[in-house]
Amino acid sequence: MTVTPETPPTRPLRVLVVLPLYGGSLSVGRYCVRALRSLGHLVDVFEAPAFHPAFTALKDLSVSSQNLGQLENGFLQVVSQAIYAKVESFEPDLVLSLAQAPLDSQTLRRLRKDGVATAMWFVEDFRIFTYWKGFAPLYDAFAIIQEDPFFEELEKVGQPNAVYLPLAADPDFHKPLELSSVDCRTFGSDLSFMGAGYPNRRQAFRQLIRYDFKLWGTEWDGDPTLERHLQLGGRRITSEECVKIFNASRINLNLHSSVQSEQLVSRGDFVNPRTFELAACGAFQLVDERGLLFDMFHSDELATFDSMPDLMEKIDYYLTHSEERTQIAQRGREKVLAEHTYAHRMQTLIDFIASRRPGWPTPRRKAADTMKDFPQDLKEQLIALLDRLNLPSTVSFEDLIAAVRRQSGKLSDIETAVLFLDEWKKQYGGK
Repeated sequence: MTVTPETPPTRPLRVLVVLPLYGGSLSVGRYCVRALRSLGHLVDVFEAPAFHPAFTALKDLSVSSQNLGQLENGFLQVVSQAIYAKVESFEPDLVLSLAQAPLDSQTLRRLRKDGVATAMWFVEDFRIFTYWKGFAPLYDAFAIIQEDPFFEELEKVGQPNAVYLPLAADPDFHKPLELSSVDCRTFGSDLSFMGAGYPNRRQAFRQLIRYDFKLWGTEWDGDPTLERHLQLGGRRITSEECVKIFNASRINLNLHSSVQSEQLVSRGDFVNPRTFELAACGAFQLVDERGLLFDMFHSDELATFDSMPDLMEKIDYYLTHSEERTQIAQRGREKVLAEHTYAHRMQTLIDFIASRRPGWPTPRRKAADTMKDFPQDLKEQLIALLDRLNLPSTVSFEDLIAAVRRQSGKLSDIETAVLFLDEWKKQYGGK
């Protein structure tokens, strides 16, 4: 859908991003943080993963399943209360949570009562992960990676403010690399796949063992046919290693997951993050055709397949046509940089919220009100500081202070001056 904000935000936002305890949406959340900061917004992060070890430790208590459930619910309520305390301290314009973030219904209702805008980016398949039914109506905006019938289902449960927001790439992270000879040997191959061992992938990849094929990721155990192609003992692959694999492989396979082993190409209605990340790296991929794929890419920007025979035919073709691989990959990268970065997605989400909440965000004091308090010889340094912190000249003084306090390392002269002025205002009531 097209988002046309009636009153787009005219100042930097204060955004609290609530990460999930663990899972695939965790990395997406971190990309959102970087994207929001690149757009000039002041971002704080609730690091829910820090609570994950304690949460998993509950399972080691040797208690009944009923008691364990009560303990886990109680623990998550405490984490949710901690998020609310963070909101009270940070005073955000927006609380953005990722799928499976530990925000309970009570806290969401309190945030709504307090007038704090909330949004969730539900980066899951709504048919498989159905917990959205209980939480979606409690958010002011609900971003999804699928279209109808999900929009219709959200309307039924009382969530009219849904926006289609497909996944994306972070071009500062997902990018072409110059790999060392060691990395080329370690991560390179004619054919590669990085991901979990879903049934359809196991079935498909057994037919590819005649190639120079490297398999990366988890949940591939118990398959002797694929075992000799599995790399690094089947351990979890880091994000940094993923980018090296993408860059080093001549052909990156991108087969979306399906729990049905006989359904090799599911033609599902969402596009996985790997599609955008591979393209952003300038890496060549063969991706299975998806319902929404060609809404985002032209046919000459990605190479696709619609069946196993089609995949094998195209593997043989593109292994011997390196120039075509390079051209397709380059066009895919250009498309992602132009339309499919996390900065694009965050701007779309912000515009959507503004279109549904008249007067949002409420005005704050501007930096121009405080510039006069600085000596002339410090103003140029202040401008340079704003640039280094990715903050525009319209940032409020309180947001500037918050950004400076979140820096690590030795304070610069201008940072010291800014903090000194803040303390002076607090003690002597400077306005």
